[in-house]
Amino acid sequence: MTVIDHANGRPSNRLPLTIYLAAPRGFCAGVDRAIQIVELALEKYGAPVYVRHAIVHNRYVVETLEAKGAVFVEELDEIPDCDAPIVFSAHGVPKAVPAAARTRDMFVLDATCPLVSKVHIEAERLYSRGAEILLIGHAGHPEVIGTMGQLPPGAVHLIETIEDAFTFVPKDPERLAVITQTTLSVDDTKEILNALKERFPRIAVPKKDDICYATTNRQEAVKQIAPNCDRVIVVGSPNSSNSLRLVEVAERAGCPRAMLLEGVDQIDWTVFDGIGRLGITAGASAPEVLVESIIEAFKERFDVRIETVSTAEENVSFKLPRPLRDMPAA
Repeated sequence: MTVIDHANGRPSNRLPLTIYLAAPRGFCAGVDRAIQIVELALEKYGAPVYVRHAIVHNRYVVETLEAKGAVFVEELDEIPDCDAPIVFSAHGVPKAVPAAARTRDMFVLDATCPLVSKVHIEAERLYSRGAEILLIGHAGHPEVIGTMGQLPPGAVHLIETIEDAFTFVPKDPERLAVITQTTLSVDDTKEILNALKERFPRIAVPKKDDICYATTNRQEAVKQIAPNCDRVIVVGSPNSSNSLRLVEVAERAGCPRAMLLEGVDQIDWTVFDGIGRLGITAGASAPEVLVESIIEAFKERFDVRIETVSTAEENVSFKLPRPLRDMPAA
């Protein structure tokens, strides 16, 4: 069968492939702000700029910033005494971290996503009212560690699964409150919340879901494309919670197979033999350049037609820390 190449109108022996490109995808406002903070700090103060933990969970982003002079550490004691800026990652940190920075007179630029900070503030408010707090989230994730670290040990109980929701034993079922990690599966979180509300009708829940707008929007976009796709690629890193959730959402929504790729070099072409419809999206910490490189790789092997499927418009932006507000946007 002769196929007409969509790019030039000429006959081609490449098989046709429709790529459904999910929108929104990629960087959210919190990630964009965090990366800008590091870039602007490097521009204003020079290298090195120290960053506690990966600024966002994406290897490409981290390596790009390292090449510009950023130095990534896991703990403050890895940083020598110096005047260099120290940036806290977008995921947020326990209260003990800024407290330790103050004892060393460190110059801190806090890149915590404002939507994560909102959860921190809510946790403190609930605790001050005497509530026993449940946090729906994933153990060991930096955001969860940071949120639990806003309050004294034992003040926050982690609920990871629906089973946890059914087995948790409160001190007082009349004084419970729940908060959530911002990058969870919307559907899973709703199921856990419903279980908690069924068991504890008086439990205080957030007026507005703690799951951030970007996580919600990217999951909704994937739900739209997944049922029409033979495969879905989620561009993102394996330590990115919101990216992992997109893989799960795609398969639950009807795609036979979804996979997480950090970049074009991870494509296993045997997985795409004989497909005619491919969905592509990207986690909130994955830059668009990685999406573009994957699309270009498919164009070399298939006669590609791209269809963008948009489910929401995003125009959110967050202020930079005061010391950087006089700098032109990076």
